[in-house]
Amino acid sequence: MRVQGGDARSDSGTVAAMTHMHVAGSIHADVTTPAPVWLTRPEDVNALTPKLWSATSRREADGVVSVGGVRLTDLADQVGTPAYVIDEDDFRARARDWREAFDGWTVYYAGKSFLCATVARWADEEGLSLDVCSLGELTVALRAGFEPARIGMHGNNKSDAELRLGLERGVGRIIVDSSDEITRLERLCEELDTTAKVMVRVTTGVEAHTHEYIATAHEDQKFGFSINGGQALVGMFRCHHSPRLELLGVHSHIGSQIFDTNGFEVAARRTLKLFAQFREATGLELAELDLGGGFGIAYTKEDDPASAAELAGGLREIVAHECAAFGLATPKVSIEPGRAIVGPAGLALYRVGTVKPVDVGGGLSRRYLSVDGGMSDNIRPALYAAEYSATLASRASGAEPVVSRVVGLHCEGGDILVRDEFLPCDVRIGDLLAVPASGAYSRSMASNYNHTPRPPVVAVRDGQVRTLLRRETLDDLLALDAGITEFEE
Repeated sequence: MRVQGGDARSDSGTVAAMTHMHVAGSIHADVTTPAPVWLTRPEDVNALTPKLWSATSRREADGVVSVGGVRLTDLADQVGTPAYVIDEDDFRARARDWREAFDGWTVYYAGKSFLCATVARWADEEGLSLDVCSLGELTVALRAGFEPARIGMHGNNKSDAELRLGLERGVGRIIVDSSDEITRLERLCEELDTTAKVMVRVTTGVEAHTHEYIATAHEDQKFGFSINGGQALVGMFRCHHSPRLELLGVHSHIGSQIFDTNGFEVAARRTLKLFAQFREATGLELAELDLGGGFGIAYTKEDDPASAAELAGGLREIVAHECAAFGLATPKVSIEPGRAIVGPAGLALYRVGTVKPVDVGGGLSRRYLSVDGGMSDNIRPALYAAEYSATLASRASGAEPVVSRVVGLHCEGGDILVRDEFLPCDVRIGDLLAVPASGAYSRSMASNYNHTPRPPVVAVRDGQVRTLLRRETLDDLLALDAGITEFEE
């Protein structure tokens, strides 16, 4: 029997092995497995697993979940649902943890995970630098008042407009990704009579243990200069000899949602070998090495990410060992956590609109809980089978936990937010569901599919709610439709 998107289980927790057909296509499909090991029948369906939730999250005496001193029922009444909620204290604490653990290194907050003006200011106030990868992200950072010298620019196809803005405002580094980009950058520097500080992004051939769509250091993909075949060295020499470019060093990024330092060991060895080869050819040692980001977080009980302190210890040891092996002085090292800071600080809040038991055969059934959001506000489950957890947030329940699937309102069979979760069997229309670890790559990847306005982002702290991004309206969307505006005129 085949059940789209997951395994079937009985309400008592009995597992039925079934074939997993992922909605994104055959690349994900035809894997017959038992239930995910993390999806076990909970002893207490009302308990919040600490590693999945921000530090101030708790269930109050009456059963309502609160974050930052704000009851989620009150927040839903105030700002509506769906909504993204960020625990400001948690974000700041994680930013400090990373900065302190990597003292002496430079920590760049990866803005692509989630960026708005207020979050840029939080990162600034907590002593982080900022990584951007588009004209829009760069503009947000600059308008937020972020110091340009502490901004790094990424992107595999940077436009003239964003390169020009970066040069004019004096960003601290541009991570060049191709020979074509070097040509464009040199031309723009000539026009502006300036120089650019650059790092060369290289692909190390390390394929992190992650989904194909988010592994970024294997050879057959769009980012960077390949070390194999000498492309990386050619790019480095070209930047070094350019009168308009100042080569700072080498950048490497091996993927996303990585829990340990094993992949970084190989990547560091291969990038530092480039340092040694560059020194042999030029007599100079490069000053900087960036090991990228991709540090993982817990989305389910199965996930066990390392702490910032544990990662710092491992990465320092790796860099010291490889530098010693090549006889190199230790360069200035930087990293780029994004998800690891904002991911656990955020949750998504939804209201249940439909409850539907579905017979999957063999006497088994699954409850489908349709909510007022969906793949437009979190594309990750549909895009690469990302797993999430959920809890009943508006009350406690003494009912039996049953396997449920949280789905959205969109006209797609793959519109799934939480593929499998034990939730109380009495979840009903009007209840609130909270999905933890939603701070990263939810709002930043959100769309207007089916003409759905994007939810607001609010911060909570000390019992107060602060809007970071307001809720979009239908008027916002329709204002872009020339046919409507012409008709109304």
